[in-house]
Amino acid sequence: MKVIRRIVAFFGILLVILVITLGVLKTQQVKADAAFIAAANLQTIKLEIGGLERRALIHVPQMHDGKTPLPVLLMFHGNGGTPENVIRETGWVAKSDAKGFIVVFPEATRPYMGKSPKFGSNNPAWNDGSRRFHAGERHVPDVAFIAALLDHIEANFPVDRRRVFATGFSNGASMTFRVGLELSARLAAIAPVSGALWMDEPIAERALSLLYITGDADPINPMNGGAPKMATGVGFKGVPEKAKLPVRENIARWVRLLGCNAEGKPIENSLEGVTTVVHSGGRNGTEVVFTTIAGHGHIWPGGKNLLPEFIVGKTTSRLNATDAIWDFFEKHPQPDSMR
Repeated sequence: MKVIRRIVAFFGILLVILVITLGVLKTQQVKADAAFIAAANLQTIKLEIGGLERRALIHVPQMHDGKTPLPVLLMFHGNGGTPENVIRETGWVAKSDAKGFIVVFPEATRPYMGKSPKFGSNNPAWNDGSRRFHAGERHVPDVAFIAALLDHIEANFPVDRRRVFATGFSNGASMTFRVGLELSARLAAIAPVSGALWMDEPIAERALSLLYITGDADPINPMNGGAPKMATGVGFKGVPEKAKLPVRENIARWVRLLGCNAEGKPIENSLEGVTTVVHSGGRNGTEVVFTTIAGHGHIWPGGKNLLPEFIVGKTTSRLNATDAIWDFFEKHPQPDSMR
């Protein structure tokens, strides 16, 4: 019995040490995250839309002279994410400083606005046109929020209105599709990453070039369509099981919207496992670029993954989406005739 008691006591001590160690590591991570956000030199914008106070974070490149008009990039976080999360995930702040553009991180609403965001129980989510989540069920006016946010930015910062772009991840990618349709006159190009085009009849006032990036092993945005699942194959508890169209059908719909060549042209890529097809010939010189990454799951390519592999799948470093997207945007300002 003494031996058993000693063994139990030993493992009890180990458990206490483990709990303390995990607590210390979590505290250190929280401090590191706070330091990272503080160093990002962010400004907070608050607007009241539809009776709700809405928030966005904005970063202006550190070397800007305060006068020269700058491009603007909108970055939409995914379901359950926050602006702070997506800043850590994507590297857009460093890219903003390196290339000289304003980057804006809008925040979606959450089911209980009086409580802090919490992944899994108080998820921020965009009204992306799918009629899912609280945002779709309550008809949250997210497009109106983004329009008002652009008004505020243009009124308070020097903006190159020919170079206003939108990108996003997951539910934020789906929101990118939606603003690309409903705010097309104000944008130059869009780049959704691992999201769906939910609008039944895609119609836009102006043709916008599209770069779409996704992993071919993404369980939440399946290449062949269907309901989102975890990488283990299990569905998400409490999440509407609404099936997505196959990814290639979303691409085909945007190709038809722009009037691009239906037959895409593969282009050479030096990155192993990365395939890119270009559909050119769209109205006003627009095009659709479709990039897939072999074996990649539901993670911002080249970014920092904040969720476990059993949920989102495996990550690769074959492509840096932030770099690829900005390269694409630099080539696709609005035509001079659209000023």
